[in-house]
Amino acid sequence: MFFAILTRCIMPQAEEGRIPEIPAGELLSNPAMLRWNPALRLSFRLVFVYEILYSFPFPFNLVPGLDKAFAWYTTLFAALTTWTAAHVLHLSQPVVWTPVLSGDSLFAWVENLVKLMLGAVAAMVWTLLDRKRPHYRSLQEWLWLYVRLVLGTAMLGYGAIKIIKVQFPDMFLWRLLSSYGESSPGGLLWSFMGYSKIYNLFTGLVEIAGGTLLFIPRLATLGAVISIGAMANVLMLNLGYDVNVKLYSLNLLMMGVYLLAPEVRRLLNVFVLNRTAAPVEHAPLFRKKGLSTGMLALQLGLLVAIGGSELYQSHQRYTHAGDGAPPPPYFGVYAVDQFIVDGQPHPAVFTDASRWRRVTFERFNLMAVFPAEGPVVRYKTKFDSSGRRLELNKIVPGQWKAEFELEQRSPTLLTLRGQMDGRQIEADLRKVEVKSFPLYENGFHWIQ
Repeated sequence: MFFAILTRCIMPQAEEGRIPEIPAGELLSNPAMLRWNPALRLSFRLVFVYEILYSFPFPFNLVPGLDKAFAWYTTLFAALTTWTAAHVLHLSQPVVWTPVLSGDSLFAWVENLVKLMLGAVAAMVWTLLDRKRPHYRSLQEWLWLYVRLVLGTAMLGYGAIKIIKVQFPDMFLWRLLSSYGESSPGGLLWSFMGYSKIYNLFTGLVEIAGGTLLFIPRLATLGAVISIGAMANVLMLNLGYDVNVKLYSLNLLMMGVYLLAPEVRRLLNVFVLNRTAAPVEHAPLFRKKGLSTGMLALQLGLLVAIGGSELYQSHQRYTHAGDGAPPPPYFGVYAVDQFIVDGQPHPAVFTDASRWRRVTFERFNLMAVFPAEGPVVRYKTKFDSSGRRLELNKIVPGQWKAEFELEQRSPTLLTLRGQMDGRQIEADLRKVEVKSFPLYENGFHWIQ
């Protein structure tokens, strides 16, 4: 809401249906034009405090090892969040920080609320202590810089993992054999995105472009426009498919809106009212030109360093643990031609829940078993050095395990013999060519 207030406050009141233009240099030379109205000053104070609280310890967390020096900040807000949930919101269930949390966990929402509340209190105190100040143009330039770098870094990260295709890897083989109804909303989105390399590349390039332009002051407005479009799409995907980063993507979208808010009047003139837009003259960060030049060089250096680091890390993930890594042993989809339990053959009857119908060996040390009746069951796999012995464990860690010996009778025939749940199992597997599935067989055609 405060972003909307800020947008309205920044836009001067129109006279006779026209949106006035302020010539370049007039804001800096005319003291009367520099005075902000009270609502704008209060909105700025709130936005300033909230953005710092939300984004800190950026940029210190970009330095390897230095993020540990700011562990106190995470600990502090974990304590404040837990206390607020119990004593202010009076939630029925305890809200406690844990190392592995969903981005949309109850803890995350309460923590975000705590930062917003602290921002509101700080803004009111700031207002009482600094009522006579006419504007915050210089401080606003620093906040714009900070938000540009925060959003730009996030956009570079989003783009890198799509260009290199590690966020949405190729579809799991077991998903090829599952119905749509067996997918979670998020799983359906990951399948949709993971199928197309070219769409990943396109979305990644858009996000990289937006992030790159945000690091260049003269091109930051264009970067904000692109970033808003990209993050609006991300947010809607998160909302539409119940992906657990709605809160984060919403904050990034609002950062783009904040950066673009001062340009609304000029954008309306160009794109809606068919009028010229006067150039904007920003207050300099430093009085000395050399320092301003150094700050620009620092921003470009950060762009190269952060962009290069994100692309390098994505490439490492792609080649070591992603689609670019060597496939695991026996990777593929297998039909179960014969299934024997404790010496008794089980024919291919679709009402036999104990009989395996299909098996997939996946990347990321996974194996999936499709019974003749019932849902797919997935396991974590562990092969010995020879690749002839296989240990299965359940996805959720526990005491359960199963062991098998594997016999590769031909490139397409495999036999598993071992024990599972106290039963002796022997299964003859026949490899099915993945390219025979219509999803891959049909391919792409310019002419249908």
